[in-house]
Amino acid sequence: MTQTVSRPVGAHEPLPLDVEAIRADFPILTRTVRDGKRLVYLDSGATSQKPRSVLDAERWFYENVNAAPHRGAHALAEEATGAYEAARATIGGFIGAPDREIVFTRNTTEAINLVAYALSNAATAKEEEFRTYAVGEGDEIVVTEMEHHANLVPWQQLCERTGATLRWLGLTDDGRLDLSDLATVVNERTKLVAVTQQSNILGTINPLGDIIARAHEVGALVLVDGAQSVPHQPVDVTELGADFLVFSGHKMLGPTGVGVLWGRYKVLDKLPPFLTGGSMIEVVRMEASTFAAPPQRFEAGVPMTAQVIGLAAAVEYLQDLGMDRVEEHEKALTGYALQKLAEIPGVTVIGPPDTVARGGAVSFTVEGIHPHDVGQVLDDHGIAVRVGHHCAWPVVRRYGVPATTRATFYVHNGYDDIDALADGIRAAQKFFGTA
Repeated sequence: MTQTVSRPVGAHEPLPLDVEAIRADFPILTRTVRDGKRLVYLDSGATSQKPRSVLDAERWFYENVNAAPHRGAHALAEEATGAYEAARATIGGFIGAPDREIVFTRNTTEAINLVAYALSNAATAKEEEFRTYAVGEGDEIVVTEMEHHANLVPWQQLCERTGATLRWLGLTDDGRLDLSDLATVVNERTKLVAVTQQSNILGTINPLGDIIARAHEVGALVLVDGAQSVPHQPVDVTELGADFLVFSGHKMLGPTGVGVLWGRYKVLDKLPPFLTGGSMIEVVRMEASTFAAPPQRFEAGVPMTAQVIGLAAAVEYLQDLGMDRVEEHEKALTGYALQKLAEIPGVTVIGPPDTVARGGAVSFTVEGIHPHDVGQVLDDHGIAVRVGHHCAWPVVRRYGVPATTRATFYVHNGYDDIDALADGIRAAQKFFGTA
């Protein structure tokens, strides 16, 4: 016989992470907004807040080193090079990648554009080895209907430059990828498949194994957008099995202005550069130049050294928490948020209705109130959320809504933040007379 144990109303299962201890690490969470209200930050999917250790790491670099790496022979330059390359090793280790496969960019968007331009530059490269992955007329690029614009527009532009054709996988009514025609869409003409690991608007975690296996079966490369997954769940590139993974520092407790492109070395080594100039060369003559090996080939100019060092500090912070626990923490918060929103009449969640293969991004509409108005009332209560199409315009069109209100969770969020969100939605309904 199974015995059911009841808990008092308002009681919750303990969260995997110590929220109060973590909040103490984030200086911004001590401030108030909107006439003294506690800041309830539910917009980490757009950009995450920074713990003190990340702020200290950047300050340490500027106050103690502040030199350009890979340039000069003086002490500061050598220390800068050492710190920069140590950070590369730390960040590579976070996703199970060797140093030489880690390329630093400004953000996820630039990392995707780097690959897209390299593939089109390959068609006109004078070096035969750089033409290995060239994209041209008659080739196809495959994306999905749930992609962020950063993983859609660059591929549209690649097709315009090269004469290739863009194809895509659609969505089911419950916010998941429709893979029923995977074998048809991904075919012998496919040169690359670009797919998000976790949707920034739906929260859906995609079944990448099937997609990657099909792509490789027909000889296509695979790029995974990890901007919404790498900060929130364990990701190991060996287990992932893709050819490229891209993500941003500012979404994983790190600084703005730094992102990461991971690529298999055997693929990176066959790609021509995207940006050219200093630091990415092997030999320069007036007639022509040759290029350095990866990753330096793709890091032209003085790099964003302080930001890279700050990102390494963010990685260390997440590693101390444990990415398994981070994932469990967000799953618990997501389940609770879905439950609380389901209790409010007139609220509809856009995306999977449960936590099966779902991350901590919950987008919703409130009947009779425009999402922008919902967001404004929440802001008046000190609750920061995102409103709009979330740089995923095809998704809101697919589900017939003008926009959504989106709450995204991270390590410093607790049940109290979700209770505040639910109270704020009810306040919006009362304000607009729809309750």
